[in-house]
Amino acid sequence: MLPSTFRLFVFSKHTHFPRRAVKYRCYCSASAEDTDETRVRRFKTKLSSGPDFHDFIRDTSDKKSPDPQTEYEQPYLPHISSGNVRKVHFETYGCQMNVNDTEIAWSILQKGGYLRTSELSEADVVLLVTCSVREKAEQTIWNRLKQLTVLKKKRLKANAQLKIGILGCMAERLKTELLEKEKLVDVVAGPDAYRDLPRLLSLAHGGQRASNVLLSLEETYADVMPVHNSGHSAFVSIMRGCDNMCSFCVVPFTRGRERSRPVSSILEEVRLLSDQGVKEVTLLGQNVNSYRDISEEQISSSEVGSRLSRGFSTVYRAKKGGMRFAELLDRVSLVDPDMRIRFTSPHPKDFPDEVLQLIQERKNICKQIHLPAQSGSSRVLQTMRRGYTREAYLELVENIRKIIPGVSLSSDFIAGFCGETEEDHQQTMSLLREVGYNIGFLFAYSMRKKTHAYHRLQDDVPAEVKKRRLEELISVFREEAAKVNSTLIGSTQLVLVEGESKRSSQELCGRNDGNLKVIFPRKDLPPQITDTSTLPIKAGDYVLVKITSANSQSLRGQAVSHTSLSDSIKTEKLLGERAASC
Repeated sequence: MLPSTFRLFVFSKHTHFPRRAVKYRCYCSASAEDTDETRVRRFKTKLSSGPDFHDFIRDTSDKKSPDPQTEYEQPYLPHISSGNVRKVHFETYGCQMNVNDTEIAWSILQKGGYLRTSELSEADVVLLVTCSVREKAEQTIWNRLKQLTVLKKKRLKANAQLKIGILGCMAERLKTELLEKEKLVDVVAGPDAYRDLPRLLSLAHGGQRASNVLLSLEETYADVMPVHNSGHSAFVSIMRGCDNMCSFCVVPFTRGRERSRPVSSILEEVRLLSDQGVKEVTLLGQNVNSYRDISEEQISSSEVGSRLSRGFSTVYRAKKGGMRFAELLDRVSLVDPDMRIRFTSPHPKDFPDEVLQLIQERKNICKQIHLPAQSGSSRVLQTMRRGYTREAYLELVENIRKIIPGVSLSSDFIAGFCGETEEDHQQTMSLLREVGYNIGFLFAYSMRKKTHAYHRLQDDVPAEVKKRRLEELISVFREEAAKVNSTLIGSTQLVLVEGESKRSSQELCGRNDGNLKVIFPRKDLPPQITDTSTLPIKAGDYVLVKITSANSQSLRGQAVSHTSLSDSIKTEKLLGERAASC
């Protein structure tokens, strides 16, 4: 039975409605003769006369003074005047995924009426796209926030506003500290909340602090075309999140569970990049080779377990059906034969022979594989929950080099993980020597909240021991990388030119198929090996470079000819014939 007097409350967990919109009183007179049907009908009549959705949005079409009886103190969705266009400045930290996130966020804000500026002094909004993988990365952001806060206070004295926002992994992990404890930022948006940025910034410009760090089981931004700003190369996200739950890694908790972007969306973006003249695309994800588009055709169950049967395991149940990474890589490589294709970062458990054979057969898929080891000790690998032993990892390396001769390998290593002994450390150094990587990324371990290690393990390796072990790993890596890279002296490498060398405007630099930096003197070259005329070398050109020296970090050589990816083998053959006849 309905009460004679009741209140209808409308509320939102994200923001506060104006008072008149929040509370609308309805008074219904009741008598003994009233039936339930009469009271329900009267209630619906009264309810229909209350505010509807349009009352919560400011109407800018009528410039006349509003009726004081219907004017609310603030609209639910603040209006952005077209005459007050705001400029946003991005600063990106961390991995390639954050570069791609910046491009996604900018695409959304651009459609929301914002302009982008590279000059901090011109910005109305500064957005930091952040990383939480290591403590050092977070400390860099905290230091930067303090600098920006000083600038913000100076702007206020000049009657100008500067809004500061934190996006990405650090936003999800440290929302409370950022908004409430330190009070350094106005907007916090997690990796799955970029669509909400226009609303969050509108609230910030209205004087509120705003946040959205909810993680999604479905968000891939498949319908958001990133605004790429990298010229000849670009990153294309194929999936988000991770299910591996390695004990040291915070990514599953800051980026959520693993979900794959539809292949149709990926191919559309790659075709657009090809039309724009992009020469190299890197497919991105936390675990790219476990990609699976379940909207596409099914696969046999035998393929699902092919990698796990050779000494690899996983803490989560393998998904079944859908298009796998090998088929996606195949389709992407067919978009443009003159576009290089790379991918990162994979997990060693997801390397079926189909992927390796495709890399070997397809000319524009780079013969370079990132193979994160993290440790050379089977005991530490088990504690890390990596799902493989040292022996299984070495078997995979052998199989890769058998199928792809001359492949360039890179890896990640962590020094001083929980419980690591000197013997474990020595085994990691011996793995570095046994494999011989071209490129390495080595770091001292830092405990991250929310991870399995944080809850179950002890960070018991002293900081000075971590530092010493890291230095020893770096020393061994450089020694072995110098040996591996020196085998390329005398070879001719196809190089995609990136621009001037950092040390000299008279030198250019680029990267070869194995992703090694190649430095060479600037000079004009013939457009084809048989031509007598010459053209200057510019960023985005493919050139053949004869390697004359090498160290652990880069190669040096002399550029000998312009070429294209599809013509490089023919051009190199002509160069070899010319050298033999001299």
